[in-house]
Amino acid sequence: MPPRFASSADAPIAMHLVDAESLQNWLDQQPARIQTWVRGSEYKPALGKVLLIPGASGAIEEVLVGYGTPAQRKRTRFHLAAAVPALPEGAYQIASGLPADVAEVEALGWLLASYKFDRYAGGQPKPVTLVAPAGVDAAKVEAIAAGEFLIRDLINTPANDMGPDSLEAAARRLADQHQAQIAVTTGDDLLDQNFPLIHTVGRASDRAPRLIDVRWGSTGPKLTLVGKGVCFDTGGLNLKPGASMGLMKKDMGGAATVLGLAHMIMALGLPLQLRVLVPAVENAVSANAFRPGDILPSRKGLTVEINNTDAEGRLVLADALAYGAEERPDMMLSMATLTGAARVAVGADLAPFFCDEDGIADRLMQASRDVSDPLWRLPFWDPYEGQIEPGIADLDNAPKGGFGGAITAALFLRRFAGEGVRYSHFDIYGWQPVSAPARPKGGVGMGARALLQALPDLLDI
Repeated sequence: MPPRFASSADAPIAMHLVDAESLQNWLDQQPARIQTWVRGSEYKPALGKVLLIPGASGAIEEVLVGYGTPAQRKRTRFHLAAAVPALPEGAYQIASGLPADVAEVEALGWLLASYKFDRYAGGQPKPVTLVAPAGVDAAKVEAIAAGEFLIRDLINTPANDMGPDSLEAAARRLADQHQAQIAVTTGDDLLDQNFPLIHTVGRASDRAPRLIDVRWGSTGPKLTLVGKGVCFDTGGLNLKPGASMGLMKKDMGGAATVLGLAHMIMALGLPLQLRVLVPAVENAVSANAFRPGDILPSRKGLTVEINNTDAEGRLVLADALAYGAEERPDMMLSMATLTGAARVAVGADLAPFFCDEDGIADRLMQASRDVSDPLWRLPFWDPYEGQIEPGIADLDNAPKGGFGGAITAALFLRRFAGEGVRYSHFDIYGWQPVSAPARPKGGVGMGARALLQALPDLLDI
């Protein structure tokens, strides 16, 4: 079911957000029976702590929801959503205590808390719905939540049901939903159309590699999104150990994220020309798998020495970025679950991004704070350029040394993004390791909401 707010016609239950100070102020204005109930319950307004207040008939009349302390709120996000699992089925409406400046984020968190991946196991989440708070654009928040649900569904689907063909089908459904155009180049046609790296990485699988190309909008600035669509990554001939292969269904998280962001953009009707490029492959092992030591051509004409077949994501992105840059868009962004080095640098909760322009980076950082979608800037560090130049070929896909791996990968991609194109790269994780408010364990969007928030300023729309 798509995420939806409740209607005020659903007889919603009044809900009050309280902290230690506001609880006493609220209590002082209540009738004696409510004061007695709350004090008798010894209620403490810890973050997400719920107290149900019955009316004369015994039915729930009002609800208190703890909003915690500033220190508690600083350590997490989507604070209102922390209460959702403890609430009985029904519709709710915030009657007091919600700060206006966080109303949209908290309302979104409530919708995101309703997500459940139920494709393989039955059971719907209990319907705990919320009337959109005053001043919140309900349609906008619902569109953002639907985009996030799409990201989560795509990442959570295992590779047996989410190969390159299935990712194409998902892109086609999205294109049909928004009357967008879609073109797909598949199998050996990739060689005929000069996408040699995409073909090489994906040729070992029995599910053909492909490049998915979605276009929407005919006026306004041109925005191109490129998402890594490695539907499963064995590591190729540099085979991953089992422990490292366990989460590789999420290696198409970049593709999932750009498709989710594309849904948000199209559903909200942003005045721009959108293009989404997804190189969709499976990095498999067979007799025709590419090898360490191979030197491969690319669409841009640069040659690449393969020092590790497990550094395949940057290869498929390279051809897609080169193709996207040929149109000279006003802005091009890539999103990929690209390096373990990014996780070592910033952990699972932050999405590092690389950008040469301070103005773009500053706007992205502000947007990430505004919508609680945390980002952190890492540098395109030019002094490391020599590390990706092996001498025997133009570029090295996996430079030795072990340091700065997220940076050298980003520098590799920048070589294909083209001179004069405003380009940023996001090295996301795409996975929530431990359940948190509004973010169950599993696939998760990273960076899409911050980008959506920043786009009007970045593209002057």
